[in-house]
Amino acid sequence: MEHDHQDSIQRLKTIEGHIRGIQRMLAEDKYCIDVIRQIQAVQSALNKVSAQILDGHLNSCVLGAIQGSDPAERQRVLNEITEVFDAANRN
Repeated sequence: MEHDHQDSIQRLKTIEGHIRGIQRMLAEDKYCIDVIRQIQAVQSALNKVSAQILDGHLNSCVLGAIQGSDPAERQRVLNEITEVFDAANRN
């Protein structure tokens, strides 16, 4: 299924800029706690993008599979969701 990812792409471009800023902070030997705070902000922003993409996936691909007539496809998408959450919890 097609998705409109323009907002996520824009958010990722902003995050990319923040990462370059963190690199600059390290190159300029900025205070470590300030660098860590910026890294935490980037991690939070990435989590928001991930949640946004997951929401779109749940409301399109997963919903379509659940409402569909193919039990194998339904199980496949449910397994994917479980795998994503398992991987997130390992980190």
